[in-house]
Amino acid sequence: MNITLKFSLADQICPVPPTACLFDPDWFIWGASMVRDLEGLCHLFYSRWPKECGFNAWTTHSEIAHATSDNPLGPYLHRDIALRERSSECWDGACTHNPTVLEHDGRYFLYYMGTTGDKKLEPDQSSFNWIHRNNQRIGVAVADHPNGPWCRSERPLIDADSNSIMVSNPAVTRRPDGGFLMIYKEVGARKPLPFGGPVVHRVATSDAPDGPFTPHPNPVFTCGEVMFPAEDPFIWTQNGQYYAILKDMNGYFTRGNRSLVLFESHDGFDWRLSDPCLISDRTVRFENGSVKKFDYLERPQLYLEDGNPSVLFCAARDSGESCNLHIPLKSME
Repeated sequence: MNITLKFSLADQICPVPPTACLFDPDWFIWGASMVRDLEGLCHLFYSRWPKECGFNAWTTHSEIAHATSDNPLGPYLHRDIALRERSSECWDGACTHNPTVLEHDGRYFLYYMGTTGDKKLEPDQSSFNWIHRNNQRIGVAVADHPNGPWCRSERPLIDADSNSIMVSNPAVTRRPDGGFLMIYKEVGARKPLPFGGPVVHRVATSDAPDGPFTPHPNPVFTCGEVMFPAEDPFIWTQNGQYYAILKDMNGYFTRGNRSLVLFESHDGFDWRLSDPCLISDRTVRFENGSVKKFDYLERPQLYLEDGNPSVLFCAARDSGESCNLHIPLKSME
């Protein structure tokens, strides 16, 4: 079946206003996902961890925080911690990270990566805690309102199996024909530890947003024999089609540098690179006329207003600082 892309997300990107940046001098801020409540208030769920612990402490000290705003572009005011540290005996007891929030039938589903371990930091803060990295699993918390309280499962929603070391970075959307589709990152067990590999993405389906999800065997978003081509998927449906934004790790799909790229699918299982595929490199334009190329621009998440992409949320890092940018998009209509 031929799929014709009716729009270019690259052409929709607008300059970023001054309110559209979530930053905290004491915390590393990373991926964020937004939903409106029934009164129209915007709720942003985002990863953060103390700067004093170093950037690589996202594997050990991240927590999913909650902020609100009257406008999807902010400014957002920090409210509380949605998913905080709990007992290290829990599968997600030490760390929660990379949120994706979904509303369905008046309830809210917060998908995330959780892990546990000894919470030890490397002395020079130059590397991960590999115990925490390899204990990563996928979970979902459920609430009747974005303010919570959030009910967390005592077991992962998606667990590693005999062929994998860890799973993380869930992306979930409703299927046009009913049910739910998830795409998630998996690190295989074929390559040497501690990194493992290859790093692939898999599809899982469920009749309900809180599972159970059934993984499907064939990996997606592959690129020949490349061991780690992409990560950080965001998926949605529009006009009966599936679309996915991914971080192209090293220009494998664009034949350029690290960037955000677009894939499309008619069924959520068979994906192909869109034409045009490039959404953005790491360059961001601001309303004041300045242009900045970040070291990292990743963890893409869309907010869809009436089913249409409206805001592209991205984690951005430059030198020793990080933030979440809220990039406005032109209407496709």
